[in-house]
Amino acid sequence: MRPTRALSGGLMALLLGVATLFLASPANAATVNYVALGDSYSAGVGAGNYDSSSGDCSRSLSSYPELWSSANHPSSFSFVACSGAVTGDVLNSQLSAVTSATTLISLTIGGNDAGFSNTMETCVLDGTSSCLSAVATAESYATNTLPGQLNQLYAAIRAKAPQAQVVVLGYPHLYEVPGDCWFGISDTSRNAINGAADSLDTVIAKAAANAGFTFADVRSAFSGHEICSDDQWLHSTTLPIDESYHPTADGQSLGYLPVFRNAA
Repeated sequence: MRPTRALSGGLMALLLGVATLFLASPANAATVNYVALGDSYSAGVGAGNYDSSSGDCSRSLSSYPELWSSANHPSSFSFVACSGAVTGDVLNSQLSAVTSATTLISLTIGGNDAGFSNTMETCVLDGTSSCLSAVATAESYATNTLPGQLNQLYAAIRAKAPQAQVVVLGYPHLYEVPGDCWFGISDTSRNAINGAADSLDTVIAKAAANAGFTFADVRSAFSGHEICSDDQWLHSTTLPIDESYHPTADGQSLGYLPVFRNAA
């Protein structure tokens, strides 16, 4: 009978271990205090389904922060990302949501600082030459000025939440080149805009690494789903105009959400 008892004891230990694992998982999930910071890409502009209480910040219930929170049930969730935000807005208006108890932070920021909204307006309205000039100006800002602004912001985030995991998400290429668009801006302009996204992501990734944060690159996720592709996850010029060049609901759920989920 002794071998049987030994086998039963081993099985009992295994079952207790499995039970402990399953019982521990919800408890661990419940300790997550999540804060979503950033600009319109984090707010979910372009995804529709806006929370009316968010006003001009246009926070969407179909944004990746809302989708992640709904799926993972953190013990607290503060969604303060806002359309049009620059690094200074996160510092002065959003960072108050972060505390020493915060354990997870997501963030997209930098595109508005570099003036990419105005750059896109120039590219659409003023032709290739003006577009290339505007893109060059935006890239110069991203390369020379933005790093200092990101360093200041990231240091402030770390000071407020010393133990938090911070996931900084980048920006996708806007265009598939060559794509199936028969009108609009030139492929030369589209390539330049994609190149500017690469420059911006490079700057953001470096600053994030210097701060000890995780950079989550979304470009591969959006590959084949850019503007001018057969399955767009990004709006081209559209109404309302502020949704132009932003992820659709699919862009949030199939693009940003999986990348954030894998990094968080």
